[in-house]
Amino acid sequence: MNPILELQGVRTHFPVRGGILGGEVAKVHAVDGVDLVVMPGETLGLVGESGCGKSTLGRTILRLVDPTEGTIRFDGRDITRLSQRALRPLRREIQMIFQDPFSSLNPRMRVGEIIGEPFAIHGIAAGAERRRLVSELMERCGLRPDMADRLPHEFSGGQRQRIGIARALAVSPRLVVADEPISALDVSIQAQILNLLLDLQADLGLTYVFISHDLHAVEFIASRIAVMYLGRIVELAPAASLYEAPRHPYTRALLSAVPSVDAGHRKDRTILQGDVPSPIHPPSGCAFHPRCPDAGERCARERPSLMAVGEGGHASACFLHDPAGTGTKLRVVAA
Repeated sequence: MNPILELQGVRTHFPVRGGILGGEVAKVHAVDGVDLVVMPGETLGLVGESGCGKSTLGRTILRLVDPTEGTIRFDGRDITRLSQRALRPLRREIQMIFQDPFSSLNPRMRVGEIIGEPFAIHGIAAGAERRRLVSELMERCGLRPDMADRLPHEFSGGQRQRIGIARALAVSPRLVVADEPISALDVSIQAQILNLLLDLQADLGLTYVFISHDLHAVEFIASRIAVMYLGRIVELAPAASLYEAPRHPYTRALLSAVPSVDAGHRKDRTILQGDVPSPIHPPSGCAFHPRCPDAGERCARERPSLMAVGEGGHASACFLHDPAGTGTKLRVVAA
């Protein structure tokens, strides 16, 4: 089976301008060399602290932001430098669910118009056929079709996110990037949205890139997880393997901070020292070394690659697993 999405050496940098003439004085290294493969039908969870580059990576995948370097392939086709006009047909196959279900909806458009707009843009359906398709989408996403004439402000947060999901599914995409889709919702509604996404995936054969800082939600929905720190992937593993035996010090620190649902279980917390470094001036070598309790001299000099650790596709970018530098770099290629 060939990957539906491949990223190789992807970097997304933003200029910092200053001075009298407003020239570029520095760069924000939002995404700083990412290699990833996403297989059809899977859910890849993308986790990390706020500001680590998760959302920028998601927008880069959709070409809402242009990458500075690297290659993005969708279904084997290089889309890295395609013009917006050439990308338009691909928009039907790659869609996004946004974090804020209110600001992502036009407050002046009725729900039926919002969900039906993709049909009009891509010339898929019109008139009675469009209304029929909109009604089917609303029912599939847990909304009553008679709500189609209402405005977004008349809906709850969870209902608005369902509207956003229905809009994303209107053009029958194959890949959906979900950018923090539950973080703005009440806890009681989050599980409903996660279950809806799983049901839609089973029914429609969707592939997800699920971006979140909520490690409980990612554990529930993802089949594989990539951990980001300062624009780089530091650990990549099947979900069960990552939660049972995290290999990177940063991943262990993240998981140690997750509250346990077992009142009798006590975790050993890993307290990281210092703050996340600035993406304008990232550290040399391993980006995590200024905060890592296990960092050595080599960590400050060299940047570790994702190395296979153990079986089952578990990889970690850490010299602790390859002290002699003799390990095998993980090859991110088609299967």
